[in-house]
Amino acid sequence: AAVLWSCLLLGCSCGSGSLGVGAAAIATATYVLDDAGGLGRQFDGIGAVSGGGATSRLLVNYQEPYRSQILDYLFKPNFGASLHILKVEIGGDGQSTDGTEPSHMHYENDENYFRGYEWWLMKEAKKRNPNIKMIGLPWTFPGWIGKGENWPYDYPDVTAYYVVSWILGAKQYHDLDIDYIGIWNERAFNSKYIKLLRYTLDKHGLQQVRIIASDRLWEPISFVLLLDFELHGVVDVIGAHYPGTKTVPNAILTKKKLWASEDYSTFNDEVGAGCWARILNQNYVNGNMTSTIAWNLVASYYEELPFGRCGLMTAQEPWSGHYKVEAPIWITAHTTQFTQPGWSYLQVDGHLKGGGSFVALTDGLGNLTIIIETMTHNHSRCIRPPLPHFSVTPQRATFYLKGSFYMIETLQVWHSRLGFESGNSSLFQQLHPVKVWRGSFSLDLNVDEVYTLTTLRTGQKCGCPEPPPPQPFPSNYKDDFNIRNPPFSEAPNFADQTGVFEYFVNASDPGDHVFTLRQVVVQRPITWASDADQTISLIGNFKWVNVTVTCDIYIENARDGGVFVAGRVNNGGIYVRRAQGVFFWVFADGTYRVTADLAGEEVLMKGLSGVRHNAWHTLTLNIQGTSASGQLNGYPLWENVTVSKPSNGWAAIGTRSFEFAQFDNFHVE
Repeated sequence: AAVLWSCLLLGCSCGSGSLGVGAAAIATATYVLDDAGGLGRQFDGIGAVSGGGATSRLLVNYQEPYRSQILDYLFKPNFGASLHILKVEIGGDGQSTDGTEPSHMHYENDENYFRGYEWWLMKEAKKRNPNIKMIGLPWTFPGWIGKGENWPYDYPDVTAYYVVSWILGAKQYHDLDIDYIGIWNERAFNSKYIKLLRYTLDKHGLQQVRIIASDRLWEPISFVLLLDFELHGVVDVIGAHYPGTKTVPNAILTKKKLWASEDYSTFNDEVGAGCWARILNQNYVNGNMTSTIAWNLVASYYEELPFGRCGLMTAQEPWSGHYKVEAPIWITAHTTQFTQPGWSYLQVDGHLKGGGSFVALTDGLGNLTIIIETMTHNHSRCIRPPLPHFSVTPQRATFYLKGSFYMIETLQVWHSRLGFESGNSSLFQQLHPVKVWRGSFSLDLNVDEVYTLTTLRTGQKCGCPEPPPPQPFPSNYKDDFNIRNPPFSEAPNFADQTGVFEYFVNASDPGDHVFTLRQVVVQRPITWASDADQTISLIGNFKWVNVTVTCDIYIENARDGGVFVAGRVNNGGIYVRRAQGVFFWVFADGTYRVTADLAGEEVLMKGLSGVRHNAWHTLTLNIQGTSASGQLNGYPLWENVTVSKPSNGWAAIGTRSFEFAQFDNFHVE
């Protein structure tokens, strides 16, 4: 009733969908589901990652009701993806794939538990599903943690304090309980640090927080756990990334929970859905993994950044309200709507004779859920690792229910067929229930299908009214940053790629520039990717060619400060160092430069500007065709500079180095 009521409020609806038909059968085989001899491993849930990085950046800027609809598709039980787990980045001010996420401690004497959007996202997830599990994991760390070194383990007590403060802040300021904490995403682990992290957690009354290590590969963590008895005692879960559905013998020998703690990362079309369907089953069937977590939750970042649209759904247009519920959402529902963390897998082989796989789970109270997938090789390739060839053919599968399942009389049936040849997919449709006759039933399976057969009657395919149609980023866009109590620390649609740009209240200003946007990272972070040596925030439409960017700028660094506005910027994310475009720089020493790259190596023009620090100036960059010109405070400073490449790209603002600087009255046309 509660789900239906909230559906009505949002104009969304839930239903069973249309009926489907079976396929022509060729191969036949029988499979036994029996709990009499005990159960398999405990199921820990299906989840997704927000962050690693800035993957939810544009989501927060959506207007209602669209933002709530997107969140419902992700988190609301028996609605859409109904996720069991949300994993978020602990922002560290560094580039972590598609942008930077702000740290709760930019500096050693600084704590702020309201930066960024992960706190908000966790609360929205909890609001919809109070039982959702929360995971925190750092990709980068603020520079002060390493005291000048690009390494978080030289002062493990400092790093442990920093991470635990994030967990404490989640509880104190947002009433969020973090269930699991990771070490350092896809980078080296340090045994001394992990032990100290456990000690620090316990010292602060956080005994319930479990540790995942090492969010990289199965080795060397599995081998080290077998050698180090003390470390074995403090690591609760071995998390591996992109395991290709396989584990290693040492991981099994540790007797720890094994998770694919990051997986998928694949373009969210039908092939992406096939990838996701296959690994959701086969991570357990082949690799004993009891949780699979997708990178990423929702593709809410500019699509031309790295790994565009590699989310379970797409929401990259807050200016239009357009979003798309992609096929992976409904593939997720096949598992998540009919299981819960704490259920157990049955002890079955799980491989189908004609190719494909099945898993069976029970709550131990008589409920049974079976998930079958028959994804073919070319229709289920993930982005990584390479997929060895296999074949799948139509087949008839007969299941015998034994033990406590023998008395089951009917099973609800949910079905998806990914239509690659026809281009017409049928997703998460409820079919007629299957009658179980004397403990058995048969199913004709075609290729590229997913079936869920379950005793649960709670499944729902919910839908909201069609969102608005897609629109390009506004061709005339202004932001004066005049907001007294901003709901988020960052201005809408700006996508920070190195550094962090935050709303700032300039208390000493006489009035014109009280509310500004300020770059606040003043020391290079402990990096995960190749952050630029300059800071930069992107905005707009990657396809823009002819563009005028105007912005008021304020250099704070007297010695060697500098800022820029730019157009036709062609790179960001992990490739930000190689960004090209047209960059108009002014420096505190009174000079200016025009460069064709962020690094400032390809100089197109230079000269004197008269700009000084601690004063506001207005920069205007105009790019038309193959010619660019620049104005300072409304007067021409340089013109007729020839620009050949790139031919299009985003607008941007930024600074010469990791330095304080302010921006106001941004306008792009």
